[in-house]
Amino acid sequence: MSRAGESQDRDSEEVSDPPDFEASLESLESLVLRLEEGDLSLEESLRAFEEGVRLVGLCSGRLRSAELRITALEQEAAGTVERELEVAEREIGGADRELELARPELEEDG
Repeated sequence: MSRAGESQDRDSEEVSDPPDFEASLESLESLVLRLEEGDLSLEESLRAFEEGVRLVGLCSGRLRSAELRITALEQEAAGTVERELEVAEREIGGADRELELARPELEEDG
């Protein structure tokens, strides 16, 4: 393949979506096993380590993104509950006021 073709292939790989968390974690675990075996040359070990650092970054980013989504969902749910409580309190408050207004009438009838 020509140099231009190689460059074009690398560019299209960089544009593609990064692998999901599970695939990245599986690749990272595989790299760790290869490094722990100690059968790689120094150069291969360095390349594997660099790839591992990249995969750790991907996994960390995915985990952070998931944490932020969970936090947002929790805050949204808390806001929904809070709004429902406010509505309920207003409804109860309105019912209490109606009872207070009706009480003098009840006392007069009683």
